[in-house]
Amino acid sequence: MRLKKIIGLIHLWLGLSSGLVVLFLGITGCILAFQLEIESVTKPYQYVKEKGEKLLPPSVIKPIAEKEVPGKHPHSVNYQEGKAAQVFFYGEGYFHIVYINPYTGAVQRTVDMSRDFFRIVIAGHYNLWLPVSIGQPIVATATLVFFVMMVTGIILWWPKNKAARRQRFSIKWTVRWRRKNYDLHNVLGFYMSWVSIFIAITGLVMGFQWFAKAMYYGTSGGKTMKTYYEALSRKIPVADSSIPAVDAVYGKMLALYPGAGLIEIHYPQSDSASIEGAANPNPGTYWKTDYRYFDRYSLKEITVDHIYGRFENTSAADKIVRMNYDVHVGAIGGLATKCLAFFASLIAASLPVTGFLIWWGRRKKKKNTAP
Repeated sequence: MRLKKIIGLIHLWLGLSSGLVVLFLGITGCILAFQLEIESVTKPYQYVKEKGEKLLPPSVIKPIAEKEVPGKHPHSVNYQEGKAAQVFFYGEGYFHIVYINPYTGAVQRTVDMSRDFFRIVIAGHYNLWLPVSIGQPIVATATLVFFVMMVTGIILWWPKNKAARRQRFSIKWTVRWRRKNYDLHNVLGFYMSWVSIFIAITGLVMGFQWFAKAMYYGTSGGKTMKTYYEALSRKIPVADSSIPAVDAVYGKMLALYPGAGLIEIHYPQSDSASIEGAANPNPGTYWKTDYRYFDRYSLKEITVDHIYGRFENTSAADKIVRMNYDVHVGAIGGLATKCLAFFASLIAASLPVTGFLIWWGRRKKKKNTAP
């Protein structure tokens, strides 16, 4: 009983100290769970009518996009069935996406992502709209506190006997509001914890390097994750340079992945850079994407040994790292897991409110009964 009292105090003060941040993360998490579905309705300019014709290659798309964002070098272009080609420009202080009809070359929209609703929500969710060096550690720390609170919450919830067990799995709707609030906090908190614990862990992987390294070490059986590095090209002239290198790589990717849901080609950023091609069988998630790298001069494939290479060559630990974002937003299992993530985030947002009301009610009761 004494141990449970100590755990209760830890749960209380951690909750009071992190409640506002957890409330905010829960609300923004709800919004982000259905980002793709909302954007499918609010961004009609991302769609095109299919014509059954060949799509314009990356070398033709590039100058069209550059006119929309003058003075900036495009990072990549992606092609997706039934959608406009998206050309990405991003660097220090800017992020733009140009939507181009891949059949006609017509620009359908140029979007400054600093004003995009979901980009703003993501910035709030990741670093509270503060400088990243300040806001991100606050969010990561609040996530760690939330994880500890879920563990302590389950311990406090755990029933002493069979009689108590019957009361811990359902909410009594006919009682006074204080008891109802208590049930909402305890019962919903218990059910939510088994989903939110995965959301919290994946958040910690993104928030703390030490946690990400420890996670990889544990899941790989003691190995260290290899750091991403850029594959480089050797400056050897191509025998047949009649086809631009990015177009040749695009052709290779189409031949290698005829059924891919999304093909992305990265424009080389320097003379020594390689050309990256990515093929994603399911554009709704990221973890199964195949990344391949080609020498921009010889067009020979360059082998890499970090996790962002061929999917079939990744280990179980690598796959877990790749899954991290998809698990965090609930996309990993489609609509069903998105709904789970949404309701888990919604309940997580409610817990600081119901928890505060429990504390405030007890505090007020103690004052009224004090001699």
